[in-house]
Amino acid sequence: MSEILVLVDKAQDTVRNVTYEVLAAALKLKEKNGASISAVYIGDNAGSIEGDLGKYGADKVYKIENASLKDFNPSLYAHALSELVNKIGADIILGGNTLQNQDFLPRVASKTKGGLTTDAIEIDLTSSSTLQVKRYKYSGKSIATLSYHDVKPMIATIRLNAYKPVEAGAAGESVSESIDIPADDNYKVIETNIIPKERPELTEADKIVSGGRGMANGDNFKLCYDLADTVGAGAGASRAAVDSGWVPYEMQVGQTGKVVSPNLYIAVGISGSVQHYAGMGSSKVIVAINKDPDAPIFQKCDYGICGDLFDVLPALTDEIKKLG
Repeated sequence: MSEILVLVDKAQDTVRNVTYEVLAAALKLKEKNGASISAVYIGDNAGSIEGDLGKYGADKVYKIENASLKDFNPSLYAHALSELVNKIGADIILGGNTLQNQDFLPRVASKTKGGLTTDAIEIDLTSSSTLQVKRYKYSGKSIATLSYHDVKPMIATIRLNAYKPVEAGAAGESVSESIDIPADDNYKVIETNIIPKERPELTEADKIVSGGRGMANGDNFKLCYDLADTVGAGAGASRAAVDSGWVPYEMQVGQTGKVVSPNLYIAVGISGSVQHYAGMGSSKVIVAINKDPDAPIFQKCDYGICGDLFDVLPALTDEIKKLG
């Protein structure tokens, strides 16, 4: 078995946590076949990333650096990765199920005549070193197991928070790859605006406060925001709240939103549908606040408060403020 390639997801000069999660998944495969794990950075300036990547399992770090790759371009990124794959003969390519990877990896599969599966919740190797992928079907009502047959490279994107990062080694070897990047007149970045976030990104937040249909309207989400800001949490929402137009889609947690795995998840006015639970069920501690004693969320939480959220939330926020 040749190398397992893991794509580096970097934002504002920082390697995102999803990269370390995918490295953890790659380590599981390495235990089975002993393959080496190589992280792959595509961009204009990698910096000294091999230390942290090696710490989480990368034996080697390929750096494909070119001024043309400063801004994400699906065609050029696909060309760069495909050329590397053809050069070193990698059999497996793994990346986080991010919008960027969803955009350019299908192009890589086409260029290299490989196979692609997205949004995996678990990966494994068969006795014949064939990649096997598990992913949700029918809005989380079932799990499908997919195998690749007579195709390489085997490419998969992994759902965020499906694996926990594992410290596994020392600094990886750094290898700079020189790949000719063609001009692309069909794609041009005119302007890039980085929108500052008031609260932690949901997929990487240690604590999350989410509101659902019980919030009644968008203005009432201020109660969730106040609690979130008090405890330093991210702010999320159920699909019902998003579909009602109360909060933006980027806040949606669940099967059709973001998958999160914080140490503390506070569900406010959320009934606890199967689809929502699929997005936050791996949280270490779940606290539910709901006035309906029969709400399904009470069967899934660690701590439950049966009461009117408009009374409970302000009181809870005030008491926490007194502690700090």
